[in-house]
Amino acid sequence: MSTVLVVEDSLAQRQMISDLLKGSGLKVTVASDGQEALERINQSFPDVVVLDIVMPRMNGYELCRRLKSDPKTQNVPVVMCSSKGEEFDRYWGMKQGADAYIAKPFQPTELIGTVKQLLRG
Repeated sequence: MSTVLVVEDSLAQRQMISDLLKGSGLKVTVASDGQEALERINQSFPDVVVLDIVMPRMNGYELCRRLKSDPKTQNVPVVMCSSKGEEFDRYWGMKQGADAYIAKPFQPTELIGTVKQLLRG
């Protein structure tokens, strides 16, 4: 079973995203910011990371850059999922190495479809 790490500082959003992914048959682990996410990743590698951008301690851009610059995690697909939905935000997210960018609010099928597509590689 594939594992998705959901990195989101909003408890309600984290719960909603986790429930959606679990409902589609995926195993989900969670972190509330980039720092906690790095700790989780060191414990066990996820198959995909879904992350918010605006978070305390370490934002999503920084976390994505760190994952993509580390040989151990550079091939883990990253989905940025943020309320920053402008074209520039999308462009900047992809520049950091994100494999996909979803603007909030999103359709559940968009998130699940994107994650499943990245899992297929």
